[in-house]
Amino acid sequence: MRKVDVADIAVAIAELSMDANYNLGEDVLKSLNEALKAEVSPVGKNILVQLIDNARIARDNQVPICQDTGYAVIFVELGQDVHLVGGDLYEAINQGVRKGYGEGYLRKSIVADPINRINTKDNTPAVIHIDIVPGDKVKLIMAPKGGGSENMSAVKMLTPSDGAKGVIDFIVNAVSDAGSNPCPPIVVGVGIGGTLEKAALLAKKALLRELGQSNKDSFYSAMEKEILEKVNNLGVGPQGFGGRATALAVHIETYPAHIASMPVAVNINCHAARHKERII
Repeated sequence: MRKVDVADIAVAIAELSMDANYNLGEDVLKSLNEALKAEVSPVGKNILVQLIDNARIARDNQVPICQDTGYAVIFVELGQDVHLVGGDLYEAINQGVRKGYGEGYLRKSIVADPINRINTKDNTPAVIHIDIVPGDKVKLIMAPKGGGSENMSAVKMLTPSDGAKGVIDFIVNAVSDAGSNPCPPIVVGVGIGGTLEKAALLAKKALLRELGQSNKDSFYSAMEKEILEKVNNLGVGPQGFGGRATALAVHIETYPAHIASMPVAVNINCHAARHKERII
């Protein structure tokens, strides 16, 4: 049994909070540059150049890529041979968010109550997802989620008879309805199967996959490509000004489903598809 002090987790979360908001992943930058080469719209090309330049400035000056520094969504893979010591894991994670968002001058966007709307002033509480896995390590993934893209989420309880066509049509229509709101070019996370909440979580986790990595199942890999082509034929384009680059990628994750159900969830990331990870 390996002991891990939650104080180390708090420090890691603070650092990841700033890292994720300042430094766009190399996979996303590569995809943006590839989109620039393929874009046919002069306006779209110009916008993509600005997005790439913005990411460079953020990295060089260690300032946020976007003014919306997001809801702190934390994924934890906790090794079953780890013994956490020194306090409460959830509080340690929230302490790390407070420290990172405070010291990093990141915008605090969380309200304590969804109707009364009083800002917590430290971007807590975080949304925390924990999976127990084999081993003696703790993997932390920090995924700041902006409100503009999160608000374009969609979920539908399809029936098995809707089939692949029903799934594809729902996803493409969700992106079409979103239009410019999620700040395209976007990454489309899709969860299929499980229950209502499982599908939504799958869609969120799908956004963590490295861009360019297809689903390992050839059937769903082909579906990802088909949906991406349909989405980029919508003509929404970079920031909604028209063009081919509406989406950089479509990622699908699946789970076994009830014989009577086929839930499908869509979770969209903006062009700043931010997430960073660390293993303790």
